[in-house]
Amino acid sequence: MDKNLTSVVTGATGFVGSHLVDLLLEKGHRVKCITRKTSSLKWLKDKPIENYDCGLFDREGLKEVLKDADYLFHVAGVVKAKNKEGYFNGNVKTTENLLEVVREVNPGIKKIIIVSSLTACGPSKIGKPNTEETSPNPITNYGISKLEQEELSKKYMDELPITIVRPPAVYGERDTEIYLYFKTYQQGLMAMIGFNNKEVSLVHVKDLANGIYLAGVNENSAGQMYFISPEEIYTWPQIGDTIEKHIGKKAFRIKIPHFIIFTVGAIAEFFSWFSSKAATFNYEKARDFVQEAQTCDTSKAVKELRYRQQVSLDDGVKRTIDWYREMNWLK
Repeated sequence: MDKNLTSVVTGATGFVGSHLVDLLLEKGHRVKCITRKTSSLKWLKDKPIENYDCGLFDREGLKEVLKDADYLFHVAGVVKAKNKEGYFNGNVKTTENLLEVVREVNPGIKKIIIVSSLTACGPSKIGKPNTEETSPNPITNYGISKLEQEELSKKYMDELPITIVRPPAVYGERDTEIYLYFKTYQQGLMAMIGFNNKEVSLVHVKDLANGIYLAGVNENSAGQMYFISPEEIYTWPQIGDTIEKHIGKKAFRIKIPHFIIFTVGAIAEFFSWFSSKAATFNYEKARDFVQEAQTCDTSKAVKELRYRQQVSLDDGVKRTIDWYREMNWLK
């Protein structure tokens, strides 16, 4: 138990952030959450956290939260926006504000964890997962903004103990994005993109939260970057087989040509301009979807952080489906 330690979490109301809050509480940390006044607190309800609804642009509010923090876990980020500026403001500018405030009021902080993304590095090749040494080649505005976030963070590493973690796609209880894949399967359809078995790294949220925590408390992780992912690489048919096993029924599997994926993405993006919200699926997401491999090598985290996958794909899919059913998200 890490008693008498104070951790500040951004993005605590979200999917990954709320699971990290649960783990930090379990470890005995005093947990402060930075939220917005408009944030839903449903995943934090009745938990012994301290909530500060100052958002990430109120410097005076941030000073109050961060002045006595031992750890800052920066999980918050913008995953969908209508333009590059939206991603930059949500992923780069917010990070700059946080680091400036910490440098001013708490330069002796034990560790700052910046949660980036595999997309900052870009797609990989079949049989050749990205490593921390791979030259970045992001292909979306989201990925570009996360790489800019990383580059900004590196500029502060001489003054602050910063560690960057890069998760791949994340699934599990409370997720609303990959949930759509489960929902479509439940409805009897499994869409396979293209005509080859694409490779993917996919981490359960509990394993990711543990990896983020280990990167935070490790005394030697400052100035380092880590992929947090299972050591096993999956294919979408393999994932589909696992979902089929635990949903308990077969779905019709259809292979969709890449040009249709791009067409759907372009149409969704077009109509999003008439909405106040950015499209969940757009032309850029289509570019992500058609890549032959989106994979990463986690051996550095295994070696230096003693990180290990604890939730297998089989167990992770089962508990995710069970949770969706408990919440009536799946029948």
